[in-house]
This record gives sequence, C-alpha cells and structure tokens, in this order.
Amino acid sequence: MKKIIFSIVFLTIGWATAKAQTFNLGVKAGVNLAKLNSDFASEENRLGYQIGAWARIGGASFYVQPEAYIGSKGNKFISFQQDNGNEVSAEGKVKFTTLDVPVLLGTKFGAKNLNFRLMAGPVISFVLDENSTFSSAYQQATDFDNYKNQALGLQAGAGVDVGSISVDLRYEAGLSNISKSEKYTQKPNLFQLSLGFKIL
Repeated sequence: MKKIIFSIVFLTIGWATAKAQTFNLGVKAGVNLAKLNSDFASEENRLGYQIGAWARIGGASFYVQPEAYIGSKGNKFISFQQDNGNEVSAEGKVKFTTLDVPVLLGTKFGAKNLNFRLMAGPVISFVLDENSTFSSAYQQATDFDNYKNQALGLQAGAGVDVGSISVDLRYEAGLSNISKSEKYTQKPNLFQLSLGFKIL
C-alpha cells in the first residue's frame, strides 16, 4: 500500500516538474491540535507545534507541494474500558516529536498577490522521540504504550496567499495504527494551523 501511494506521488511530482511554470520555496511554523483515536480509551486533544519548509511546483492552477517539518503531537487519555466493559477513570499521556513529510496535490485560484488554495495528499510521520506516562491502572493493557516509529496519514485543507505570506488550515487523518499492539488500535488525528513565508 505504502509503495503504491509513494509511486503515484513521485510520478506526479515528476510530471508536475516537467510541466512546471513556477517554483516556490518557503518556510512555515504553526500549531497542532492532536489526539490519538483509540478503540480502548477516551482521549483529549493536546496542543503541539510544527516548524519546517515547503516547496511548490506547478502551473497556473495545479501544483504539487512537498514539505518537511519537525512537529510535536500527543494525546491525553482520561479513561479506559476494561475487558468486562466497565469504564475506569485513569490518566495517561503520550508525546511524540516527529519528522512529517506530506506531499500535497492542490489547486489555486485568484490574483497573483491574493489567491486561495485547496490541497490534499498523503503524509508519512517518522517518530524521532516518544515520551509517555501511564497510571498503574493501564498495566492490564501491557502493550498499550508500545508505539511504532512511523505512521501514514492523509492531509486535506485550504490556504490563502497574500503576497509572500501564506496561511494554511488542514486536517490530518491517521490511516495506519501507530500502536504495535495486536489488540489495541491508536490512530493519530490532528488539526494544523500554519503561517508560511515564501523566500523564493
């Protein structure tokens, strides 16, 4: 599945580069509101950050935008469900530092110095650091806090460019289970708000 997705992405980038009329390079920073959707526990959103760079390759209306940025995302668990179906209040926290690499396909419309954009595409997140603390009540779920070092997701959103400034709002839905557990599923989901600056 991952090989098929990335083969399509790289072919699209190659096609867009060959047809490109414009090439832009920029930096970005922003905030994330993230959580891990779980089939075992109730959770709350956690605030994180992102900082990195982007490139935009395309023509008058269609573009490809690969990015790379360091970010933090996490989750606060507030309860979990026992095997007998009872819900128990218990706290658990997890925080990831990740290298996120989305490749977005988009369209834009408007004037040169004021345009609006729509975009969507896959993102792969590489876990650089993970820090978790769980109360003793989670000990029955022995592998609940055992995480993989990467996850695959899908981003979609909208943006606006005003001169060299860009603002993006996106939603990221986790496609893969970041938990190593064969019993419990956890998928990262988050909202992103970022401010970018075109340097080229």
